[in-house]
Amino acid sequence: MTQSDIRAGGTSTLMLGIGGKARAAARELQLAPAEQKNRALNAAAASLRRHLADILTANAKDAAAARRAGRTDAFVDRLALDEKRLAAIAQGLDEIALLPDPVGTVLSEWTRPNGMKIARVRVPIGVIGIIYESRPNVTADAGGLCLKSGNAAILRGGSESHNSSVAIHNCLVEGLRTANLPEASIQLVPTTDREAVGEMLSGLGGAIDVIVPRGGRSLVERVGSEARVPVFAHLEGICHTYVDRAADLEMAKRIVLNAKMRRTGVCGATECLLVDKAAPAPVLPALVKMLLDAGCQVRGDAATRLADPRVKPAAPDDFGKEFLDAIIAVKVVDGVDEAIAHIARYGSQHTDAIVTNDTAAAERFLSRVDSAIVLHNASTQFADGGEFGFGAEIGIATGKLHARGPVGVEQLTSFKYVIRGTGQTRPG
Repeated sequence: MTQSDIRAGGTSTLMLGIGGKARAAARELQLAPAEQKNRALNAAAASLRRHLADILTANAKDAAAARRAGRTDAFVDRLALDEKRLAAIAQGLDEIALLPDPVGTVLSEWTRPNGMKIARVRVPIGVIGIIYESRPNVTADAGGLCLKSGNAAILRGGSESHNSSVAIHNCLVEGLRTANLPEASIQLVPTTDREAVGEMLSGLGGAIDVIVPRGGRSLVERVGSEARVPVFAHLEGICHTYVDRAADLEMAKRIVLNAKMRRTGVCGATECLLVDKAAPAPVLPALVKMLLDAGCQVRGDAATRLADPRVKPAAPDDFGKEFLDAIIAVKVVDGVDEAIAHIARYGSQHTDAIVTNDTAAAERFLSRVDSAIVLHNASTQFADGGEFGFGAEIGIATGKLHARGPVGVEQLTSFKYVIRGTGQTRPG
């Protein structure tokens, strides 16, 4: 379907049709056995490997267009695929297939005094709408997780990654065909028209049960303000790493460097480094020098600027900013409690870490930092469903209702109560 065909028929008509097909597919998927869903996932993974060259060609077009448009290196890195990243995407689908099927799991059961047997049972949510921007891997991750959890997926990728997403989606559809599942189980919106996003946020006439946004602040804020259906919220990844006075310096250096520089454009990248003012004198200069030597721009408070003349003064809004680039804000704080207070003020409740050998300080941090993910002596870049053993993720939810943290197969289910009686009636 060409863009002109879509415009001729109208985006609203197109999207309502997609919603209707998704709802019909969801009714079949909720009853699909685990073996059939797993066969589709494995076949999709195999298709990705077979069509690697085609996907890389499509991705090269997207990356070239992004560079011509003046996009940042960090943006292009989020967009770009190579053989290693594609292999990881395919492996992710195979790993999702290996996960236990959540559908039908009995969460709890009990018998009432009147003899009624009550069970709380996992069921699919129904139709999941995923709106994302420059990460083509989300096409496979989201499609695979929705399929495993018995949900139909409507995927609306960004214009910047459209060619890549189409190529990956073709492989997912091939997997569905192989397993004799409805092709509408995973649909990719064929238009990059922004109007399609608005249609999804309206719920497509009741077809969509939940929306998952995956992108920058402007997208997530639009979703939050316009959505007429529930949203798995994720605003920003303003992640912190706090290096305590009792931290091992060599461990702190490894963790901080990885947390900031492994991939600067992911939501789990550390954007602010907090250092205890009671840490041994070499700690702050060593951390700052390491970051600067690695090509990271450091913006620091007065104490940090004294540690290295290359440090730039931090502006007030540098604390609480998601740079998504090789830039980090650094601040010296008075112990773990001030670190916790700083995170409460400037953080986004995404992912925050403490580096320390003091167990009491670590437990204080882990219990009092109100984020979806908190870590002790580990990099914030572990904020990823694959690293949690989920196979993949749709995103990191920072809200507190239903799903929080990496959204995997279990988080894409709800539950219902199944009651079995023997003729019981309720007394008047």
